[in-house]
Amino acid sequence: MARRSRRRRSPEMQQFMNDVMRNEGYQVNPQQEVKYEVAKTLGVPLKPEGNGNLTTEQAGKVGGAIGGSMVREMIRMAQESLSKP
Repeated sequence: MARRSRRRRSPEMQQFMNDVMRNEGYQVNPQQEVKYEVAKTLGVPLKPEGNGNLTTEQAGKVGGAIGGSMVREMIRMAQESLSKP
């Protein structure tokens, strides 16, 4: 199976992710990718390479925690923006 190429996040998007997840209570530092801290907290053995042994449930826990938090924050920001005259 061919491996998908990974797109790099902009520094602004990475900072946004770090800020959102820090507000969720995760210990995130600028050099660390958010997904590894979330995975560690959830007890998911995520590594930089070779994660073929993860179950769909384990991968979903990590992605869901990050995506859900980001969506909530973006909705909050949009509502705040719309409420301003």
